Amino acid sequence: MSSLKVEMVAADRKVWEGEAKFVRARSISGELGILPGHAPLLGVLVEGEVSIESLEGERRTVTVDGGFLSVDSDVVTIVAEHVDASSLQTN
Repeated sequence: MSSLKVEMVAADRKVWEGEAKFVRARSISGELGILPGHAPLLGVLVEGEVSIESLEGERRTVTVDGGFLSVDSDVVTIVAEHVDASSLQTN
């Protein structure tokens, strides 16, 4: 099974790192859905939720104040000035 390597970073710390099968976020151009094999992308994120679905089907959701999302060779990097750690939850 193909997967994504995801790294979520705030200005002061690494918030989460792991493998996932799907990432969802909102950019200035609209909602993004990232699956394995996605074309390279650099997006500017707006304030809102970022959702990461693990290989086991668990969904982790955090709130960011904006930032950037890059995708390259099944590696997704999310960088935000502030990530609301209290919103880090598994659904």
